[in-house]
Amino acid sequence: MSETATGAEATGTTAAGNNSFVVVANRLPVDMILEPDGTKSWQESPGGLVSALSPVLEKHQGCWVGWPGVADEAPEPFRTERGVLLHPVELTHYDYEEFYEGFSNATLWPLYHNLIVTPEFNRSWWDAYRDVNLRFATEVATVAAPNATVWVQDYQLQLVPGILRQIRPDLTIGFFLHIPFPPSEIYRQLPWRDEILRGLLDADLIGFHLEANVRNFVELCRAYDLEVSGEIKIREAGITITAANGHEIGVGVFPISIDTSAIAATLAANSHHEAHEELEQIHRDMGSPSTVFLGVDRLDYTKGILQRLLAFEELLDSGALDPSEVALVQLATPSRERIDSYRITRSKVEEAVGRINGRFAQIGRPVVHYQHRSVTKDVLLRYYRLADIMLVTPFRDGMNLVAKEFVATRADSSGALVLSEFAGAADELDQAHLCNPFDIEDIKKAMLQATWGLDDNPEAMKERMSAMYNQVIEHDVDLWANSFLGALDKSRP
Repeated sequence: MSETATGAEATGTTAAGNNSFVVVANRLPVDMILEPDGTKSWQESPGGLVSALSPVLEKHQGCWVGWPGVADEAPEPFRTERGVLLHPVELTHYDYEEFYEGFSNATLWPLYHNLIVTPEFNRSWWDAYRDVNLRFATEVATVAAPNATVWVQDYQLQLVPGILRQIRPDLTIGFFLHIPFPPSEIYRQLPWRDEILRGLLDADLIGFHLEANVRNFVELCRAYDLEVSGEIKIREAGITITAANGHEIGVGVFPISIDTSAIAATLAANSHHEAHEELEQIHRDMGSPSTVFLGVDRLDYTKGILQRLLAFEELLDSGALDPSEVALVQLATPSRERIDSYRITRSKVEEAVGRINGRFAQIGRPVVHYQHRSVTKDVLLRYYRLADIMLVTPFRDGMNLVAKEFVATRADSSGALVLSEFAGAADELDQAHLCNPFDIEDIKKAMLQATWGLDDNPEAMKERMSAMYNQVIEHDVDLWANSFLGALDKSRP
């Protein structure tokens, strides 16, 4: 779908403030397209979150508020093909550098991921974070109908619930954190810890992926002498926290998942003979390896890409894996490349790829196939089907939907998953070959267990994959959205 950003009708709808359900996230699900004649248009960018929320947005005359992804550019509000109203918030280059690259991703991201790299505490970044959160909240207040429900998404917008509570006390406000929440002693290193906690505690419901995240948040609230009651529940607001002003906040575990029906539909559409031949051709082009390992990650220091490459290299070096029989495909999506820690990560990863291929590849047949660019969903699903063993080894991850996407392509129960025990998905996909991503020996052990299992005990491996497949199919993204919004509705005053 392509939409030119000139929608008078949509603009009028937005101004009227009659949207009973509003989603607010850092990014809108759109991409800017530069046409050959120099004009700009905006294309809907499909994803798990928009797929989950679109039916709810349509049902309730919903509106999605967010940044369109390009600095100093924003279309007029317009509707997607599904009828969802997209309301852009324009950010300047300064906002992008200070709010997004700075405070969000060089302060909060490393802090919330348990200090994998050292966070930077920069006061001008904080000022930008506060200002941008105010801008988002103001836009939401403009588009939301009286007594509307607002669902705020993720760490970039943690002040929005508090600001909205002040300017629109009639709203019911939910907040969901898509990344881990750190232990109290780590969170409290943040100089602006009080302001962010106050912002969160003006929500009516706060959702996390894992029980461990809820425990960390509850521990923090107790450190502030707040009253905590109830017990942790899955897909329910089992915990109640009473803020200093008497406001009660529900807290629960709501594990996010994927749009399994969309994956199944794409796989069905690509089940024809030509698609199968194309997959076999890719395999032949790789040298027809007997075992294909696959990694799919943003090129982020939390993802453990270098450690899995080092583990692969050591297995080749020891002879445990034969370089003429195996291949590793690493798809590394560019991410935050102007931040020093990300540039360093890319340099180390690409150095390792070059060294491994220099040592073990044959002319015309790399042993590591590395790609540093984004791929379409169709291409990604093709690689999922090509792989024998998926490698998902982050140091820390809120959930990791790549692991679930791979499993969802395995209706035939084939293949194996090597999964970090510190990925949120490990709580649900416990039939994977779990490993400690900080321990290269443990990664090697899990890779070999998966490899040998496929060769020597295929029936047991099918049972493991079948259990994970059923778990993912039964607990899809619709269940995540519906359970959170159902709990939020119960919290409505």
